[in-house]
Amino acid sequence: MNDQYKFSLDESRLPKAWYNIAADMPVPPTPVLHPGTKEPVTPDFLGVLFPMSLIMQEISQERYIEIPEPVREVYKLWRPTPLIRARRLELALDTPAHIYYKNEGVSPVGSHKPNTAVAQAFYNKEAGTKAMTTETGAGQWGSALSMACNFFGIDLEVYMVKVSYHQKPYRRIVMQNYGAQVFASPTDRTQYGRSVLEKDPESPGSLGIAISEAVEVAATSGGTKKYSLGSVLNHVLTHQSVIGLEALEQMEMAGEYPDIIIGCAGGGSNFAGFAFPFLRENFTNGKNTRVIAVEPTACPTLTRGKYTFDYGDTAAMAPIVKMHTLGHTFVPPGIHAGGLRYHGMAPSVSALVDHGDIEARAVHQLETFEAAVQFSQSEGIMPAPESAHAVRAAIDEALKCKETGQKKVIAFNLSGHGHFDMTAYEAYLKGGLQDYDYPQRAIEEAMTHLPQIG
Repeated sequence: MNDQYKFSLDESRLPKAWYNIAADMPVPPTPVLHPGTKEPVTPDFLGVLFPMSLIMQEISQERYIEIPEPVREVYKLWRPTPLIRARRLELALDTPAHIYYKNEGVSPVGSHKPNTAVAQAFYNKEAGTKAMTTETGAGQWGSALSMACNFFGIDLEVYMVKVSYHQKPYRRIVMQNYGAQVFASPTDRTQYGRSVLEKDPESPGSLGIAISEAVEVAATSGGTKKYSLGSVLNHVLTHQSVIGLEALEQMEMAGEYPDIIIGCAGGGSNFAGFAFPFLRENFTNGKNTRVIAVEPTACPTLTRGKYTFDYGDTAAMAPIVKMHTLGHTFVPPGIHAGGLRYHGMAPSVSALVDHGDIEARAVHQLETFEAAVQFSQSEGIMPAPESAHAVRAAIDEALKCKETGQKKVIAFNLSGHGHFDMTAYEAYLKGGLQDYDYPQRAIEEAMTHLPQIG
């Protein structure tokens, strides 16, 4: 065991290849289906939305995918990120547990999202893409892709979930600063957006709706625009694996190995990026680390959703995948963890939860912010509301160690800072937030709209 607080790698230790968990999955992959024919999709269909290089990564079974040098050069602006031993939090909790966190909030836009944004912008530029579309919830993904598109000279339209557009104006300004156009979704710019507003002029929006708008714009552009997704898909999760690959080496520097790995989970990108390299060790090297995915009770995709085939967006234009889902018609309440309000979950994460390799846990909003404040008062960092879900679970596991007297090593991913989430913290500190459990009747109703797959 090392007595240091902070474990940093120099630029020479930046991973040269991403890890693709598809090579080691203990369950066979399920096909991605066409939303119209419900037959397996072809590269030609996906080619309307993505460059071929990303499509090939999506279906790749190769264990490692080389990181292009231009991508590594941009990564060096902030990577490798530090792994930090949370000693002050350990003392505050009076726990024998050792707590570590990977600080992805040191990126230029304050989250893990540029790990895939830079890669996707690079591959699109290489393919000759001039303009892209995307959606964003809390704005972390939109900020990251705006920066990446600016670096590679690509125009960008961002469809931002309306409730977050108003809750988090500074993230919108960050995107606009990088040159992106940002629209509050649902909008009147798309056929689907107009249909949503016709039914509910005050719709708060959802990630599923925003995805539908961004996909529609790309799909009807005549090939002039490509679409980019910040989570869920396998190539996205593969790009994020730099987090866990670095953390493995940093844990070795610390002289310890995690008994428990924790990440918040909305679509699965930061969670998978941190956890999948450790799952590789479970699958191939005999390790037995517990892996925990944490979500809000207001959007309990893994803990109460159904593991089945569903559309990736609300308008049923995106491909159908097998995943844990609350139903593509799901419109979540306006909780402050906007990045965790997606109706589905990455197919690979879903399959591993179903197989028993990953534990899923849901936590309430108030206890999440309580943990965020405790963490910030101990460690000095105000976590994003999304990341605070991982903080909550890490504190809970450390308190269990206090009860049992066991000294376990707990590591979690701090996927981003909360500097643009002050309205959420203000509401919590003033007693203006409340807990919310998504109604079972709403889940059951949404399940009646699932696609019928033979």
